[in-house]
Amino acid sequence: VQLQASGGGLVQAGGSLRLSCVASGSISSIKTIRWYRQAPGMQRELVAGITSGGTTNYADSVEGRFTISRDNDKNTVYLQMNSLKPEDTAVYVCCASAGGWSGIYDYWGQGTQVTVSS
Repeated sequence: VQLQASGGGLVQAGGSLRLSCVASGSISSIKTIRWYRQAPGMQRELVAGITSGGTTNYADSVEGRFTISRDNDKNTVYLQMNSLKPEDTAVYVCCASAGGWSGIYDYWGQGTQVTVSS
């Protein structure tokens, strides 16, 4: 499984961005796709996740502001980020858990920088 993340940028506080994570390879083996973020000097944080069945979960810090969704026709998972705050500034990375009877493995995409100015 290969992942390509995009959509980051610079936005003012209160603005919006939409991140995309395009998957390729063994698409059918993907169980979940999650977005993580890591700010300088901080630990990596799970932001949101979506299962193959469409179940979603969010970190408390983004609940109600961020929405994760998927477009199966485009093999893409989106992270719609609204009401952005300076503390949302981080490198955002998507990760897929995929596999089968032999095991489930994590596959990571490259990061995309999100910077929110005050």
